[in-house]
Amino acid sequence: MIFVDSSVWIDFFNKVDNEETRKLRNIRSIEDILVGDFVMYEVLRGARSDIHARRLEKEFRYFRIEPILGPEIAIRSAANYRDLRSRGVTIRKDADVVIGTYCILHGHVLLHRDRDFSPMVKYLGLIEF
Repeated sequence: MIFVDSSVWIDFFNKVDNEETRKLRNIRSIEDILVGDFVMYEVLRGARSDIHARRLEKEFRYFRIEPILGPEIAIRSAANYRDLRSRGVTIRKDADVVIGTYCILHGHVLLHRDRDFSPMVKYLGLIEF
């Protein structure tokens, strides 16, 4: 599965043309795309209005949506955060550690446009799309 981060969805919905949005558009099957519930939250909170939020939510409903934070992910995310911190890397957003950890533990590749994921690729085995 391809887990798509909010950094890509926001550009996609705003019709920004970049490498990541082109990759998203070129995914052959919507069944290959995974949306995390927290990613959905991050996108919906930035909607311009309730009407806009409902339209975005409707778009998300075409894809598989999964909850991404539970006890196992919380524990592993905290361990990954400490591991990275011990290497001198501080991830700016907690959500990114959770998303990266979720992808690592479930074998998903991550499509993103966020520099916080680079150390997770380098040190933790996160796979980028």
